Amino acid sequence: MDKERGTCSLQHEAWLRLRHCSHIPLSTALRLVKTLGGPEAVFAASTDMLRKVLGDYSYSGKALNEFDGQGIQRDMAWAEQGDRRHIISWADSRYPALLREISDPPLLLYVSGDPGHLESIQLAIVGSRNPTPGGRNLAIRFASNLALAGFTITSGLAIGIDGAAHKGALSAQGATIAVMATGLDQIYPSRHQHLASAIRENGALVSEFPIGTPPTKQSFPRRNRIISGLSVGTLVVEAAQRSGSLITARLAGEQGREVYAIPGSILSPQSMGCHQLIRDGARLVEKEADIFSELSHLGPAATRTPQIADSGCAATLLDSMGYDPVAIDTLVDRSGLTADKVSSMLLRLELQGVVKSVTGGHYIRVE
Repeated sequence: MDKERGTCSLQHEAWLRLRHCSHIPLSTALRLVKTLGGPEAVFAASTDMLRKVLGDYSYSGKALNEFDGQGIQRDMAWAEQGDRRHIISWADSRYPALLREISDPPLLLYVSGDPGHLESIQLAIVGSRNPTPGGRNLAIRFASNLALAGFTITSGLAIGIDGAAHKGALSAQGATIAVMATGLDQIYPSRHQHLASAIRENGALVSEFPIGTPPTKQSFPRRNRIISGLSVGTLVVEAAQRSGSLITARLAGEQGREVYAIPGSILSPQSMGCHQLIRDGARLVEKEADIFSELSHLGPAATRTPQIADSGCAATLLDSMGYDPVAIDTLVDRSGLTADKVSSMLLRLELQGVVKSVTGGHYIRVE
């Protein structure tokens, strides 16, 4: 794929031909590529060589010749339209290293946007499609502040927590990646057309599914392994006991990545999945700093503190504080700012080390 024009090379045609082979499982196709050295070598291999590699007579040169030619043409036509469209093979230098480490990495990635974000330090934020208002606000807040701190926020473009996470990152002018369970020409759900456009401009849309692929029940769990596979950790904000986001969390654990969960009310069905994750060993998260402390080993690029978005409000808030503990309600009265603004500013100031939280929900300035 030409990086500027988005055109397909002959080598990419070979990858696409392998991707669209009707009777070759993708895991088998990748095994052949790894062993024989590339898709061209796979198609040039004799039946005896294929049998030697796979130990399975059913996969022969005939099976490799049974591919969806129309699907290949759709993919190539999509890529050649330009507009930052990319098809990235498993062997491409732009293929994300973390994703290559999982047990079943995609053979190809279709990317709309900036593929450079695939190698950024990503944190997945996932959760219920039917969150509580509080859960939605938490997803926006965590995504916004983690994006300000340098993380790329990765999620699945679904309604609910996924969409809130993408919006939170965008509100902070941060990068976000949406991993889709369809072809990139099929925005699902359709209500997220505008959100997908914003993500394309400030990150990337990613899929392993060819152009024209509609949503199916089976495609979402496969999508989830890519969300977790791209990310250094997965944060579950709200999840019922049978939530699909628990699949993403389980996959993250199997891939050796961190799993975080925000606890909620014991009376809320939307918190039951998070509580189960915590019982199973996920890290309990109450504030963004809990994630920073866990990921400090990744270095300063992953743990740089966010910049204050509104220095005027920050200055007003700091002027309202002394060096004695003060409650949030008191700061609201003194500063004239809203409770949401005060809480957001306190979080960012705490991450910067300007203020410190103490017992009783109070805050003090730090010398």
